[in-house]
Amino acid sequence: MGLFDFFKKKEATPQEQQALDTGLEKTKDSFFSKITKVVAGKSTVDDDVLDDLEEVLVTSDVGVSTTLKIIKRIQDRVARDKYVNTTELNSLLRDEIQHLLAENNSNDFANFEYGSQKPYVIMVVGVNGVGKTTTIGKLAHKLKQAGNQAVIGAADTFRAAAVDQIQLWGERVGVRVVAQAMGSDPASVAYDTLRSAVASSDDVAIIDTAGRLHNKVGLMNELTKIKNVMEKVVPGAPHEILLVLDASTGQNAIEQCKQFTEATAVNALALTKLDGTAKGGVVIGISDQFRIPVKYIGVGEGMDHLQLFDRKAFVDSLFKQ
Repeated sequence: MGLFDFFKKKEATPQEQQALDTGLEKTKDSFFSKITKVVAGKSTVDDDVLDDLEEVLVTSDVGVSTTLKIIKRIQDRVARDKYVNTTELNSLLRDEIQHLLAENNSNDFANFEYGSQKPYVIMVVGVNGVGKTTTIGKLAHKLKQAGNQAVIGAADTFRAAAVDQIQLWGERVGVRVVAQAMGSDPASVAYDTLRSAVASSDDVAIIDTAGRLHNKVGLMNELTKIKNVMEKVVPGAPHEILLVLDASTGQNAIEQCKQFTEATAVNALALTKLDGTAKGGVVIGISDQFRIPVKYIGVGEGMDHLQLFDRKAFVDSLFKQ
């Protein structure tokens, strides 16, 4: 069984699709208003249109390298088909973005169900302010809804009120929290959490970590210590190293992804606050640049507004008119 094989495929519910559509409204409105200006007065997709489209993608936080890939693909299509009407540009762009996401390891996930590994250990990393604590709470809620018994380890012991916030989320969603005093050794908290998870036969253990972007050596050493301690209790742990990024920060989210992927073996991404930004294009750029699955997206403030990423649903919503 592969790392994410236990996430069973299913169709998004109407409520989930509506939340996704609503969450991407700002990005979609900004994106299409820019494209409309690009094709105004044009009948074919020529070099001028492609130059303007390149600018649209870059300013939509898709990223320069990813934008150039998309433009090259569209150029090839235009050259092959000889004549492409501007009215076809949206469907052409939609196809190429979907293909790019498919190639870049952005698997589709559709259920918060647990697989054969028990406990399945998720270590959550990311800077303060990106919505890490909220994402952990919502993820615990979703896992519980899917029938899993989960526990949260409050291993961010450096930030004032971090432990309190995690405990509040635990109470809110009805999930047990393992915590120590502020300033305690984070690895000790992680160790206690996994021992508790094993003793209680929990399905999933979610380990919070300090949201600091200090120097890479310090970050790597701290996260490595936590990982090594957890592996002593649960061989192979953590099974998922989840990096939480704030989509509204655009290119800054890409820089954070670069920093954390250099410091530890991140193998899943969560993009938060998509509902509050026009920079949703960053999902495409991050997926392409880092080849790490975008696994979760936050499309609202409600507990049910954390969704498993589905590339087709995402692109369909982005291009829905």
